[in-house]
Amino acid sequence: MKFALSTRWNAHRHADGEALVQEILDMGFERLELGYDLRQDLVPGVRTMIERYPGLVNTVHNFCPVPAGVMRGHPELWTLSDLRDEVRSQALTHTTQTIRFAAGIGAQAVVLHSGNVKMRRYTPRLIELHQAGKLFTAKYERLKMKMQIQRERKVPVQLDHLRRSLEQLLPVLEECNIRLAIENLPSWESIPTEMELTRILEQFQSPRLGYWHDMGHGQVRQNLGLINHERWLERLQPWLVGMHIHDVIPPSGDHLMPPKGAIDFTRFRPYGTGEIFRVLEPSPYVSRADLVTGFEIIKRAWGENPEPKENESVKT
Repeated sequence: MKFALSTRWNAHRHADGEALVQEILDMGFERLELGYDLRQDLVPGVRTMIERYPGLVNTVHNFCPVPAGVMRGHPELWTLSDLRDEVRSQALTHTTQTIRFAAGIGAQAVVLHSGNVKMRRYTPRLIELHQAGKLFTAKYERLKMKMQIQRERKVPVQLDHLRRSLEQLLPVLEECNIRLAIENLPSWESIPTEMELTRILEQFQSPRLGYWHDMGHGQVRQNLGLINHERWLERLQPWLVGMHIHDVIPPSGDHLMPPKGAIDFTRFRPYGTGEIFRVLEPSPYVSRADLVTGFEIIKRAWGENPEPKENESVKT
């Protein structure tokens, strides 16, 4: 079972792409995902390492490398569901560039954020109430209901924009032999929800479109009472391309490595051991020591080296 590490973890610390890749390989990873903050100046060195180690990169996170003229990479610089024509046009242009870049380095999939509903953001308030011990109180449920009503009223137009954008990208995906994997996002304002994504994938019935499951984002959504994490992962499994793997301190402190958080990774073994891409995506603030420890815990939880070390539990 092969795991990749996202360059999101260490791209900011390197001025040379070869050194960036070598640091990841030295930690025992056989693959890496090129993250959305991979700068243009790092690309030549990364290409050199890809030539040296064929199959090194399977996945690329949109937008990559960081587009020219952009100060800092972000997966939602532009989105395919935006209400503004000019923003969607930019999203299509730069997503196409990422797809072609991915194909040019031998990758197989591009991970995509689709955007957010244009509405007041209620999720931060839900997080505050959770932290105050008011999860599922009457106040919490009223706020959640208000949020759902507004979202349901506003989202249809943006879902139509997303569908049309995906239609425009399909010929590029086919030409480049790349899969576009739509990632679940942690907030209720994000597009699409699990149900909306199911309908989109059923509508297109295209091998070029799939689902990317971010474990931390799924757990945050469950912590806030929005979904059942495991149930929706099971339902979307037929379209599953890959997973971002990281831990969460409830309710929303994600991109950590176990045992810092509260996810029981053993429960996700049936989904993490299939023919998918497995990418650890820790925050740049996670230490190397914590990353190595978390990597070992995840490997044991999913069937590698199953006997835990003394005084160390697989359940986190």
